[in-house]
Amino acid sequence: MSENIKISIKNLFKVFGRNPLDAMQHVISDEGAEQPNLKQWLLREHDHVLGLNNINIDMPEKKLQVIMGLSGSGKSTLIRHINRLIEPTAGELLIEEQDVLQMRLDDMRKFRQQNLAMVFQKFALLPHNTVIDNAAYGLFLQGVPRSEARKRAQRWVERVGLGGFEKQYPSQLSGGQQQRVGLARALTMDTDILLMDEAFSALDPLIRTDMQDVLLDLQRELNKTIVFITHDLDEALRIGDDIAILRDGSLVQQGNPQEIILNPADEYVSDFIMDVNRGRVLFAKSVAELGEEGGPVKIPENMVLEEALQEMKGDPLVPATLIDSGGTPIGAVHLRKMIDAMKRPGKDTASGNVYG
Repeated sequence: MSENIKISIKNLFKVFGRNPLDAMQHVISDEGAEQPNLKQWLLREHDHVLGLNNINIDMPEKKLQVIMGLSGSGKSTLIRHINRLIEPTAGELLIEEQDVLQMRLDDMRKFRQQNLAMVFQKFALLPHNTVIDNAAYGLFLQGVPRSEARKRAQRWVERVGLGGFEKQYPSQLSGGQQQRVGLARALTMDTDILLMDEAFSALDPLIRTDMQDVLLDLQRELNKTIVFITHDLDEALRIGDDIAILRDGSLVQQGNPQEIILNPADEYVSDFIMDVNRGRVLFAKSVAELGEEGGPVKIPENMVLEEALQEMKGDPLVPATLIDSGGTPIGAVHLRKMIDAMKRPGKDTASGNVYG
C-alpha cells in the first residue's frame, strides 16, 4: 500500500539577492549546469546566493522526515518555506494538495495556526511568562480563553515531564527544560505537522539524547508528520523514518537510514557516514537473503546487527531465520554478511560495493 503524501515540495528554488529571478536564469542555464559548484559560481560571477536548487521531496504523513546537511546546505531555508516564513523564487509546496505558496497572507496565517507548529533551536520562550503561559501562548493568540488555553497546555506540560514547573519562569529552567516547554507549546497547538529546526542542537549530549527519546515516545503516541532539521548524522539515523541530505542548496540523496548507510549516493554522503557504528543502525533485513530458508535461530527483521550477532553466536555457521513482525519466516541471515556490513566502508562504497 502506497503512503499518503502530506507535504510535497516540487521544483523549489530560492535565490537571495537584488534580482533573484534574473539570477535564477543563470542557475538553470547550460552554463550553470556545467559548474562543479553552482553555489560558489553564482556568488562569484553574479553576486547572488543560491539557497535552494530545484528541490523535490515528498514527505509521507505520520512519519518523521529528517532534513540534514552542513551549515549553509539550505536545510533551515527549506523548512522555513513550509510555513512560508521565506518566500520562494520559484516552485510549488503542497500540503495535502494545497499550494501554500499561492495562498493570500491572511489565509496563510490561518493555515499556520491550524496546521503547523514549530519548535526552534533557541527555545524562543517569552521570559516574562511562566511555563504554563509559554506553553499556552499559541492558543492565546488564537483568542482561546486563558483558562481553557492553560487547561489544554497543562496536559502537554505534564506529558513532556514538566509537571510541577508550571509557575516557573524560563530563567529558572535548564536548557533541556526550556526546550521541553517549546515542545509542549507546539503540541498544545494540536496541529498535524510539527516543524523542528535544529531543535536539540543547543543541548548538551546527554540532554539531547533524552529529548530524542521524548520525541520518539511522543511520535509513537501521536503519529504526527514531523519535519526535523539537523546537522548531526547520528541524530538523523536514530530518529528519522526518512532522511534527505542537502549540500550547497541541492538534494544529494533521500532514503531511509538503511538505504543511506548501505548505498551512499556519492563521496560527500560516504564521508558523512564514514564513522557511523553500522552495527547499531543496520537491521538484519538489510543484509538478509529474502526467500531463503534459515536454521533454528530466529531473528526479527528490525533487530540491529549487533544484537543479531549475539543471537547467532551459539551456532555461527548456520544461517538464522529472519522473521517479520508476525513471526513468519521471510528469509535467512548469514553471519559473514552481517560482519561485512558492519565493516567501515572504503572509498568504493559510493559505487554500491558495500561489502568489498
